[in-house]
Amino acid sequence: MTVVKPIIVPVITSMLLASCATATVSENTGTKLAKSCSVEGATLDTKFPSGNVASCQGSDDNEFTVSLKPEDAPPINCSAWYAFRVTPDSAVTESQKIHINLNYETCGHRYWPKTSVDGISWDYLPKTDMKITEVNGVKQASITIELDDRPIFVAGQEIVVPGTYRSWIDGLTQSAQAETFLLGKSAEGRDIPALTIKAPGSTPKKHVVLVGRQHPPEVTGALALFPFVETLLADNPLAQKYRARFETIIVPILNPDGVEHGYWRHNTGSTDLNRDWGPFEQPETKLMDSLLTEIENNPDKQLSFFADFHSTRNDIFYTIPDEFPTTPPLAIKNWLGLLQERMPDYEVKRSANSNLTQANSKNYVYKRYGVPTVTYEMGDETDRELIVEVAREAAMALMETLLAHKDE
Repeated sequence: MTVVKPIIVPVITSMLLASCATATVSENTGTKLAKSCSVEGATLDTKFPSGNVASCQGSDDNEFTVSLKPEDAPPINCSAWYAFRVTPDSAVTESQKIHINLNYETCGHRYWPKTSVDGISWDYLPKTDMKITEVNGVKQASITIELDDRPIFVAGQEIVVPGTYRSWIDGLTQSAQAETFLLGKSAEGRDIPALTIKAPGSTPKKHVVLVGRQHPPEVTGALALFPFVETLLADNPLAQKYRARFETIIVPILNPDGVEHGYWRHNTGSTDLNRDWGPFEQPETKLMDSLLTEIENNPDKQLSFFADFHSTRNDIFYTIPDEFPTTPPLAIKNWLGLLQERMPDYEVKRSANSNLTQANSKNYVYKRYGVPTVTYEMGDETDRELIVEVAREAAMALMETLLAHKDE
C-alpha cells in the first residue's frame, strides 16, 4: 500500500540528502551524535534530521541489528520511533536483500515501517517483508528491504522535519492573508516559527490558536494540521468571511529539538511538553503561555478556540464535556456534529473527559480561558488521503460553527 504524498514534503529531500556529508547533524546550536554501522555491501546510518536509533551493529551474514530505546528512562509514552538510512556501497551493482532486526528495549514495535528513496514519496513495507516476534512481553520486529543502487530511508512514519515547516510557511505567506513571525527559540536555539491568518488590513478581536508537534513522532497530526490551515486560507466566501472576523495563530512545530533528534516523546529538557501546561517549566511551553497571556491582556483581543494536533493509534477528538460552559457555548458539540454531517461515511469519534487534572494543553487552556478546546488526534496508520479529507472538512465545519455565533 502506498502512502499518499503529503502536500508539503518536497523540501525534505534536500534536507535529508544534504545531511549525508557530516557525522553529526546540526541546526542552529543543537547537535546530535549520529549512529552508523556496516555490512558487506551496505551501510546503515542516522545522519539526517529525525534519524534515530540507540545503536546498530552489522554481522558477517549481511544482517543489521538495530537497538531502539527512548531518550529518557521509562516510564515514557510508547511512541517507539525509529528512522535510519541504508546506503549501498558504490561497488555494488546488483540489487540485494538486506535484513534488519529492530530490537526494542521497552514498549515494543508500534509503527509500521515505511520506506522512501527520495524523502518525498513513502511506501508501507509489504507484510511479507516483516516478521513480529515477542521477547519477554515486548514486541520485536525483523524486516527485509530490497536495496538497489540508491540509499533508502526506513522510518516509523514519514519524515517531516523543521525545514519542512519553514518551506510550508514560506509558501503560505506568499498570500496577503498570512504572515509569519518568530514565536521564540527552543532549548537548543532552534526557531519556533508561527503564522497568523486574517483578512489584510483587518484587526479581528476573536482569535483561534492552533499548535502542533509537541510530540516528535506524531506525524499524522502534522499531516492533518497542514490541510486544516490551508483550508482556512482558501479563496471562497466561507473562508473570506472567517478571516474577516477571526485571526488564527498557528504554532505548527512547538518541539523542533525533539523532532530533529528523533525523540519518542520529550524535548531536550527530558519533559513531555504536553504535561507542562500550567507548570510552564520548559522554554517551549513558556512561549505558548506568553502568547496566550498577551491575547488575554489585550482588550482588543479575545481567545475563541484552541486546538492541539497529535497522533495516536486511532482517529479521535479529545474534548471537554458539553456541560462545561464555554464562550462560545457548545462550540465543540456543534463543530463535531457538523463534521459528522459533512462526512456521513466517516465515524467522528469523541472522548469528553471531565477530569482536568492532567497538565496538558487542552485542560489548561479551558481552565484558564474558558474557551472550547480539543486535542485533535489522527491514527498512526490512518489513510493519508482520509487525513487530508477529514482536516479540510473539519476546518470548514469549524469556520461555519464559529461564524454562527453572533458577537454580543
